[in-house]
Amino acid sequence: MNQPLAYVHPEARIARNVVIEPFVTIHKNVEIGEGTWIGSNVTIMEGARIGKNCKIFPGAVISAIPQDLKYDGEETTVEIGNNTTIREFVTINRGTKANFKTTIGDNCLLMAYVHVAHDCEVGNNCILANAATLAGHINIHDFAIIGGLTAVHQFVNIGPHVMISGGSLVRKDVPPFTKAARDPLSFVGVNSIGLRRRGFTSEKINEIQEIYRIIYLRKLNVTRAIALIETELPATPERDEILSFISNSSRGIMKGYSFQEK
Repeated sequence: MNQPLAYVHPEARIARNVVIEPFVTIHKNVEIGEGTWIGSNVTIMEGARIGKNCKIFPGAVISAIPQDLKYDGEETTVEIGNNTTIREFVTINRGTKANFKTTIGDNCLLMAYVHVAHDCEVGNNCILANAATLAGHINIHDFAIIGGLTAVHQFVNIGPHVMISGGSLVRKDVPPFTKAARDPLSFVGVNSIGLRRRGFTSEKINEIQEIYRIIYLRKLNVTRAIALIETELPATPERDEILSFISNSSRGIMKGYSFQEK
């Protein structure tokens, strides 16, 4: 349902039952799936690919060109999955020739004033709280929760089922299933509450906790900790996911918290 006070470019591909409120602007080369609602004063620019049953609240700007001086006008996209909610004044920039796209998965919630820069990949079922800011080339895996006012450095990798405290500065990779807080950002435990809510058993959570005891509490360097885990703990999907994440970390993982730090 198009309002007469909205502008929709004739080349935009809009499903029939999309609701477009007054003062929306939709540029060419845009695709919007069935059941999506677009609130007043939203701007959707070239290259947006928005899935089904999304909700985009007033003031959001989707698929503006990157805030990257290397961007040279190449054709790139923003791809948003199904059932994702984008609240007021969120900005999502499209990709550059590095990845050619910025992606947001299914069932995500981006609260007001979130910024997602070029070439980021946000998985499914993620929550980015108010004013969380992602620099370019960041990868956030499924079920991660990023606290409000958090700033994430470019090229950081955030594992699945992670919870990061509000107001954090994230300069290093955050391994799967963990909680991160304090300054500098540090390991503060396993996200056991989140894991229970998602069906992880107590035995599986204990297994994950034992892995992180070796990594963070035995005062070993990362190489020795990984070797010890591979030797002492049986192979499981969660163990292997943690080891693969750490082994492939280009920025290095966050440190353990020292109670001697001030």
